Amino acid sequence: MVRVTLPDGSIKEFDAPPSGLDIATSISPGFARNCVAMELSGALKDMSTVLTQDASVRFYTTKDPQALEIMRHSAAHVMAQAVLELYPDAKLTIGPVVENGFYYDIDMGPVSEEDFPKIEAGMRKIIKTKHPFVRRDVSKEEALSFYSGEPYKREIISGLPSETVSLYTQGGFTDLCRGPHVPDTGFVKAVKLMRVSGAYWRGDSANQQLQRIYGTAFFDKKDLADYLNMLEEAKKRDHRKLGTLLDLYSFHDEAPGMAFFHAKGMELWNALLEYWRYEHRKAGYVETKTPVILTKELWIKSGHWENYRENMYTTVVDENEYAIKPMNCPGGMLLFGFRHHSYKDLPIRAGEIGLVHRHEMSGVLSGLFRVRAFHQDDAHIFMTPDQITPEILGVLNLIKRMYGTFGLGFHLELSTRPKKSIGSDAQWETATNGLKTALDRYGAEYKINEGDGAFYGPKIDAHIRDALGRTWQCGTVQLDMSLPERFDLGYIGADNLRHRPVMIHRVIYGSIERFLGILVEHFAGKFPLWLAPEQVVVMPMNDELAGYALEVDRIFADAGLRSSVDERAESIQKKVRDAQVRQVPLMVTIGNKEKEAGTLAVRTRDGEVRYGITLSRFLEETGAAIRERRLALDLFKG
Repeated sequence: MVRVTLPDGSIKEFDAPPSGLDIATSISPGFARNCVAMELSGALKDMSTVLTQDASVRFYTTKDPQALEIMRHSAAHVMAQAVLELYPDAKLTIGPVVENGFYYDIDMGPVSEEDFPKIEAGMRKIIKTKHPFVRRDVSKEEALSFYSGEPYKREIISGLPSETVSLYTQGGFTDLCRGPHVPDTGFVKAVKLMRVSGAYWRGDSANQQLQRIYGTAFFDKKDLADYLNMLEEAKKRDHRKLGTLLDLYSFHDEAPGMAFFHAKGMELWNALLEYWRYEHRKAGYVETKTPVILTKELWIKSGHWENYRENMYTTVVDENEYAIKPMNCPGGMLLFGFRHHSYKDLPIRAGEIGLVHRHEMSGVLSGLFRVRAFHQDDAHIFMTPDQITPEILGVLNLIKRMYGTFGLGFHLELSTRPKKSIGSDAQWETATNGLKTALDRYGAEYKINEGDGAFYGPKIDAHIRDALGRTWQCGTVQLDMSLPERFDLGYIGADNLRHRPVMIHRVIYGSIERFLGILVEHFAGKFPLWLAPEQVVVMPMNDELAGYALEVDRIFADAGLRSSVDERAESIQKKVRDAQVRQVPLMVTIGNKEKEAGTLAVRTRDGEVRYGITLSRFLEETGAAIRERRLALDLFKG
């Protein structure tokens, strides 16, 4: 008899060893039809897996995020089968799941998006047959023999540590895979191929270039339609196009991967940094600044020369080798070590808007999202072990406050000790428990990524969610047990002995360039008043009113508003349309009536118009909206 424990604690008994499908069917046939895979004593398994002993089982249905990933992995196999049927000489490599879809790297002739309809037609045919995914575990020797004509599969198999490998067959197609998979190809309800690009085998440019075909898949056709609509909206919000339209920044061949910020872009940039400084002063941070170029010896000491050298730019000065910093951390270590510290000095919270350079391959550069030169809002917090939890909690509350100001939701993920790490078990336990305790006190749900921490310490990552529902990893909080050791940092404790400080690396914006690009797309260029590069445009109705318009503009500027006058010999309608294209929040029109009455006619970028607004009321309401950093442009009501 096999006893199966379900998530609600109930137990089901089976006289013969049941499969996952048998167990799900015993709960409800309708429930079983929607089951994609199961978790068997903590491991994901196919529904066809047979239980030969008592176990705890949890099922994943088409409503679960984990099920979507499993189905997309199965969709990659379906695509590979369809490609081989169309291109028999193609050689398969790997086909993993990625964010929002999957891809498969294939050694074959060039493929374009014009080829997608026939590949998709082949996929739909395979899906319609509802071929079961059948797993077979075989020895390495048998797998190598099976793939005698497949060099990439043989290379993968030869590099596996296990002497047994698993193969999955659907219809007449078999692929090397660890699984799990959906019960049959019919679970891939809605599929779409998205794009194709080149990729080198194993990511090495010395190897064969492959065709990387990307696709996405959903359990429901409506979900696919919604996703494609979101992508169309994202194209409209593309920060590269909006950056040009709004005159914020540009990119030039003379400095690949390095943004040029225009005057309006700098207004946006400075508004972001002004807010950053405001919140950090309130939170007890001091601001520091360290050099951009430091000696090779420093980077050897920090470990970057050994582990990050290929991404660093170097130079020679006075016959000595230097590196342009890819990270701010070593400079922060020198600042802390410059003077002696007592436990009474701690915690020390030191922030830096540091310019860093990292060499990225030209093929991955993408607007502000992937650059070679960028600024990080780094901060290093030095503390005693008993201060870990309150300091982490302080950072989490700061993250919540700052992201909330932009209307950005977020979720948290905790990554724990990887297999390769430094530090003692006791240090890791103290550090990880400190993060967990802070997260528990913070009170929000969080995901644990076992073994995904940095080699020098566990970390918390904040993933923001923008207006389109896309997620971006920006903020991070990392405990570091390496650099304080490497730089021999210390403080004198209450026992009058020297102790090693605990150190946190943390960023909130992350790369400021990238965060700015995210905001451009999040707001679609319609920035809230406090953030807008142009806050007000004054528009005189005729040339005779230009002088008065300039006086009004000076009053606005004296009040701290980012204001300008549109003196062009154009109609008011044309001036308004142009300002709306530039997403200026407020347009002030001045005619003879407004001049005589000392009032303003105010139009918002969304077309609402308010007449008879006094100058004092305009300054009072806009000033309050800016000080409070409101998201909504709800002014001059009533």
